[in-house]
Order: sequence, then C-alpha cells, then structure tokens
Amino acid sequence: MRALLQRVSDASVTVDHEMIGKIGPGLLILVCAMQGDDEADAEKLAAKIAKLRIFKDEEGRMNRSIIDSGGSALIVSQFTLAADTSRGNRPGFSTAAAPQEGERLYECFADRISQLGIPMAKGRFGADMKVALTNDGPVTIWMDSNA
Repeated sequence: MRALLQRVSDASVTVDHEMIGKIGPGLLILVCAMQGDDEADAEKLAAKIAKLRIFKDEEGRMNRSIIDSGGSALIVSQFTLAADTSRGNRPGFSTAAAPQEGERLYECFADRISQLGIPMAKGRFGADMKVALTNDGPVTIWMDSNA
C-alpha cells in the first residue's frame, strides 16, 4: 500500500456539499492499495504511521508520534498514488488494486488506525471528494508498505 502523509493543523473532506469528515491537529493520510497488497500490508503501513515521529516535542524537534501528540487522522482513498508517469503524458493507474479490493484494504487500513487508538475520520471510497487542509510545517511524507 502507498500513503502520502501531510501533517495538518486541521483537515476536512466534503462529498456532494456535505462535510463527511473533519479533524483538528494530526495527519491527512491519502492511501492507495496496489495490486498484490493484502491485509498484512494495510496493518504494516498503519503501524508504521502510528509510530512515525513527525510531531514536535517541547523543544520544537520532530520527536513525537501521532499517538504521543494526541493527534487525529483523516484517511482518504486516492488511487492516483498508483500513477505511472514513465510513458507519455497521460498517467496510467494499472498498478492500483481493483476497486473492490482497494475498498476492502482501505477499510482494513482505517480500522487498524482506529484500533491503534488514533481518533479518525474518513472520506468515501470512490467518491468525488473535496479535501481541505491547513498544512503544518509543511511536513509531507511518502510511504510504501513494500519499501
């Protein structure tokens, strides 16, 4: 699985003019299941993100995890993280998991984040979403469960 993390002061996701998820300080996590991914990949990625020390401590150093900082997560599915731009000018997405499998693994990932004690909100898989955020830092990190 792939994820793009953005440390935020706040973030929200809207579908059809209705806000369906909102958080305060924490992480906006854009996530994509890739072909061949399974539950172990979702759980591994969630565990790594939960422990990643990218929040400031008392001295202003990135030394605290989302759990340590009491932050929340907004989890949004984004198949475009699978983009292959190696040929031509139009990205290909054939390495992304099929939609049904992608949704299953997205839900597995979100469930694992919640089980780890991180308050979270979600987008809606497959929907046309509008995501708003206030980037904090900015801190943006790319992760892959197979890396």
